[in-house]
Amino acid sequence: MLTSEMVRAARALLRWEQADLAEKAGVSLPTIKRIEKEPGPIPGRTATAQAIEAAFAKARIEFSFDRGEAVTKLRPSIK
Repeated sequence: MLTSEMVRAARALLRWEQADLAEKAGVSLPTIKRIEKEPGPIPGRTATAQAIEAAFAKARIEFSFDRGEAVTKLRPSIK
């Protein structure tokens, strides 16, 4: 389950602005702003969360949980 905190952390790792994520995920900027505004699980449509997660996956971001804590990390690039 993707949370707003994980979205903000992933954007920070990638040095993406909210507009960058909106473009890469194919969702509107107001949607990204709304998602990041409230703490906890991403509200709204499942398709939106899936699009955001797919955009991050393409950028080598991995989401997981360790002992109940959300973990957001950038996979190393393969050379």
